[in-house]
Amino acid sequence: MRLLSTALLLLGMNVAADSNMTVSVTNEQIRQPMPGRTVTAGYLTLHNQSAQAIILTGASSPAFARTELHQHSHLDGMMRMEQVEQITVDAGESVEFAPGGLHLMFFQPTAALELDQAVPLSLQFADGQQLTLTLPVVAMPKR
Repeated sequence: MRLLSTALLLLGMNVAADSNMTVSVTNEQIRQPMPGRTVTAGYLTLHNQSAQAIILTGASSPAFARTELHQHSHLDGMMRMEQVEQITVDAGESVEFAPGGLHLMFFQPTAALELDQAVPLSLQFADGQQLTLTLPVVAMPKR
């Protein structure tokens, strides 16, 4: 039954938002945490179909104690990860959250995450709108 519910969520009913919302999401996923770890990353692409910039100010998920917006940056020849307060998506543009760049950080899962599980996520924007979606859990890539 859980598999059927997950499949239905992933088949197009995975985004719910205010009817005036002009943002959409593709390529959403969250990585299954490595064994013994309590942190993982999530990725997606935000598309802004409106005539004005939108500003992502936060994210939350009931599946984790804390969710943050992050980016990788190079400083003094070192790559480091840092939290960011907001991410702007210009009018008619898209912003990709991907390994080595912008991403979502998830801390302290409330339960074990299984592959293909649908994890709820809410994105908050500066104008007060929220976008609710689900991210499928995928395996950590092998290095």
